Amino acid sequence: MGTVQVSSKATGSIAERYSVALFELAEQQSALDAVASDLKGLRVLIAESKDLRSLLNSPVLSRSEQQKAISALAERAGFGVLTKNFLGLVARNRRLFAVDGMIAAYLARLASKRGEVTAEVASAIPLASAQIGAIEAALKKVVGSNVTVDAIVDPGLLGGLVVKIGSRMVDGSLKTKLQHLQLAMKGVG
Repeated sequence: MGTVQVSSKATGSIAERYSVALFELAEQQSALDAVASDLKGLRVLIAESKDLRSLLNSPVLSRSEQQKAISALAERAGFGVLTKNFLGLVARNRRLFAVDGMIAAYLARLASKRGEVTAEVASAIPLASAQIGAIEAALKKVVGSNVTVDAIVDPGLLGGLVVKIGSRMVDGSLKTKLQHLQLAMKGVG
């Protein structure tokens, strides 16, 4: 059986539509922060679980199997009713493959509403809340407005951080430093 390929443009469009709907519902129910917290928790679960990533992207699992699995996950994670219902709808419509984009679009919309800038911070290991707070404070000084850190884990970095704010990127990862050192050493020999 072949895998289903969905273009990133189509995924982005789907993610945007679903995130707008969720955002509007959350705003009506005064649950913007609760839903954001649930979605951040879901993002961590996705990053940590290969099985969950397989569930989200599997064209083989039936609609009902995906719904049951995502419902059980949402219940076990203690997500709010709105988030549970949203994930159920996404599973029912066979759109779980775009849930990462939905999370990112929702969080970006929330940050924009608050006049915040979102910084994507990639690290080799999960960051502690104190570390995230220190990064937010440092970035606030540089950017001049409130900064929300969207922390992701990329074990390929080996160490250090990669920070992206809009189109700007600061790569302080050990992987990049080693690559630069390797290139410099090739030039010497």
